[in-house]
Amino acid sequence: MSNMNGAESLVRTLVASKVEVCFTNPGTSEMHFVAALDKVDGMRAILGLFEGAVTGMADGYGRMAEKPACTLLHLGPGLANGLANLHNAKRAQTPIVNIVGDHATYHAQYDAPLTSDIKGFASPVSGWIHSSPSPKTVAADGARAVQASMQAPGQIATLILPADTAWLDSDGPADALPITGPAPVSQTAVDITAKALKSGKKAAIIIRGKALQRRGLVAAGRIAAATGARIMCDTFAPRVERGAGLVMVERIPYFAEQIVETFAEVEELILVCTKPPVSFFAYPGKASWCTPETAAIHYLAQGHEDGVQALEALADALGAPKDPIHVAPKKLVDTLPTGKIDQFTAGAIIARFLPEGAIISDEAATSGLGSAIATATAAPHDHLSLTGGAIGMGLPVATGAAVACPDRKVVCLHGDGGAMYTLQSLWTQAREKLDVVNIIFANNSYAILNIELMRVGAENPGPKALSMLDLHNPELNWVHLGQGMGVESVRVTTCEEFADAYQAALKAKGPRLIEVML
Repeated sequence: MSNMNGAESLVRTLVASKVEVCFTNPGTSEMHFVAALDKVDGMRAILGLFEGAVTGMADGYGRMAEKPACTLLHLGPGLANGLANLHNAKRAQTPIVNIVGDHATYHAQYDAPLTSDIKGFASPVSGWIHSSPSPKTVAADGARAVQASMQAPGQIATLILPADTAWLDSDGPADALPITGPAPVSQTAVDITAKALKSGKKAAIIIRGKALQRRGLVAAGRIAAATGARIMCDTFAPRVERGAGLVMVERIPYFAEQIVETFAEVEELILVCTKPPVSFFAYPGKASWCTPETAAIHYLAQGHEDGVQALEALADALGAPKDPIHVAPKKLVDTLPTGKIDQFTAGAIIARFLPEGAIISDEAATSGLGSAIATATAAPHDHLSLTGGAIGMGLPVATGAAVACPDRKVVCLHGDGGAMYTLQSLWTQAREKLDVVNIIFANNSYAILNIELMRVGAENPGPKALSMLDLHNPELNWVHLGQGMGVESVRVTTCEEFADAYQAALKAKGPRLIEVML
């Protein structure tokens, strides 16, 4: 095909490689890619007003679609603005293809104001990085980026696109490259694990990745039935299927001493696509490594291997019964709570009306325990959490999940402090008419940091220290913030008001915001 520039060859290659969504906040160097979006059918372009929202949307999309969206980011500073949620996406092992515009190859020598070390910014979050040297290679590089992003268990591929490689003539698009999928687990690993579980010692199995969806959970529940092993997942697992009819998984607690206590009696630790548990931070006088020194650690499946196949093979090797144990019952409150609202009464109401197949994007932080307990026995749903600990994933991950699954209701549970990091996501929800119910728990505080201030041994904090963690003066008003982004918003202070607002939001189409005053 003649008269096709590098940018158009890249977009056509991405579409051929089943990349259907581009989340973007573009600039001058990306304009040829932007123009190509009009020439090529099959790529949905979604604008975000801040790159941290853009990258978080790509994370939410990839977790639910199980394939990459691409981002389109403007040079080093645009990429840098998106790094926190790319850090979360890396920890979630989400497939993402970053397209980062760069100055034209011949312009770099002049050290223009936006010149930066793009590879340096991209390196800590990317599993694959490449800068296209020529418009003739851009399409092939794009196909390689998609293939790299889908390398099990999923990773971020960053393709740097100098402006002249986008505007000069190309040789046309490249064919999609084969995606291999996860590697099968060796029989040796299955046999070693089966032997450990047959020993009669106290065992725990920590599961991550695809194995936390229905098929893997059934196998895990069968193994538990055969051996009595505990079925667990990381504190911040990227995606867990949970609710009535699904095998319940014990989530590793957040604080170091709780993790140590949780694993104190474990003698055999089985890992499926994950690592041994460690504390989130170092604390004076508390453990960082949280597995007992006496416990034997076995890797049933490495991260790049098939955790579902591994658990099913293990269940068969153990002669496990065909029915799993620990299946969650459907259990909801009969009578709705009344009076002043707190996180536990809010959680009961959220669970009571949660639609089947909902997706929960959870960054409720200190306000999240009530919902976590109540939704364990609610209608079956997917739960997405803050994998890398970088604040501000909840709203954009909800937005991306809604793009990936337009037929499913998304419920975002968010603390007010964290939601301020990427509140621009609300504007994208409104613009794209996405079906998200945003529940903002407003305690006007960085409450988790108040807890951490005490835990790290900072003695007798004074008014200056405490003021750094307080969000009063002035108080945030999420009704005004939401409405300013085009999202219908309401503030509630009682259980009755919340139940009414939540049910109305679930029945409506498009985004809604409920500010819950705690």
